[in-house]
Amino acid sequence: MYSFKNDYAEGAHPRILQALSDTNLEQSEGYGCDEHSLAAVQLIKKRLGADADKADVHLLCGGTQTNLTAISAFLRPHEAAIGTNMSHIFVHETGAIEATGHKILTVPTTDGKLYPDGVNAILDMHPNDEHMVKPRLVKISNSTEIGSVYTLKELEDLSRFCREKKLLLYADGARLGSALTAAGNETTLADMRRLTDAFYIGGTKNGALLGEALVIVNDALKEDFRYHIKQKGGLMAKGRILGIQFEELFRDDLFFDLARHANAMAQLIVSSLKKAGYSFLTASPSNQIFPILPNTLIEKLHKNWAFYVWSKIDESHSSVRLVTSWATSAEAVRKFIEEFE
Repeated sequence: MYSFKNDYAEGAHPRILQALSDTNLEQSEGYGCDEHSLAAVQLIKKRLGADADKADVHLLCGGTQTNLTAISAFLRPHEAAIGTNMSHIFVHETGAIEATGHKILTVPTTDGKLYPDGVNAILDMHPNDEHMVKPRLVKISNSTEIGSVYTLKELEDLSRFCREKKLLLYADGARLGSALTAAGNETTLADMRRLTDAFYIGGTKNGALLGEALVIVNDALKEDFRYHIKQKGGLMAKGRILGIQFEELFRDDLFFDLARHANAMAQLIVSSLKKAGYSFLTASPSNQIFPILPNTLIEKLHKNWAFYVWSKIDESHSSVRLVTSWATSAEAVRKFIEEFE
């Protein structure tokens, strides 16, 4: 049974495991103050372009923890976050943001993205009225929960709108590597720094054992942030476990090479299924794809392949989610494709 369920089923890239092994008996400072974590932060900053030293970089364990810690720290008690109705913070984080007292206001979407018009509709429904929560933070995911990728112009338009409306723009980057290496993408890490108030770089779903790198750009959001990490249980005593991994991922182009491979494997499947006449729920250039298949074929495939059924299309068809990873082999993809020939 080979799995296309997610991009974190495997462990970590061998280089990361080797680095962890090679440094295993080193004694180091705790809580992210070790030499590897400090080096990783500097390597990430080098990728952020001009004024990168003005950004703060914090290493945390996972995506939900990063979203929870960041959004709850950035918002005052009466302020709310805006996301799509597919947004991870709205659907798949067990009410983590709401548990900190912040409402999530949602915008319907068919392509997974947020646009200025949708955000503006939320603002229109929440005028300056102390009897209602105040929309303050716009949360996007890149790539999105359904594999779509924001164009550079879309990010620039949304960033400009948020600044005009005095809204914070925060990007969930669990699969940011996939977005930045997708075919046709023009956005860089430097653009993410330039256009957002904060965003994170996902390691868990791109070759690391665990870990996300949160980049805070807006000076007003930086103060006392390590206090928030500690309070939310994210300040690891053995912080070097995160630092060593990001040091290895950004020592050269490994982070981008792994994401590029995951995308390539997904697009091999896309190309084959299109040739076979199958359609897709959404256009995705990333490592998450959503083909629409006959239910009889889905039942057959499930005998040898693990994946999620995403949504019902009609009585005889459903969309499924297939996710490839840094470790997905071309041989596994070839065998899967043979099922459709």
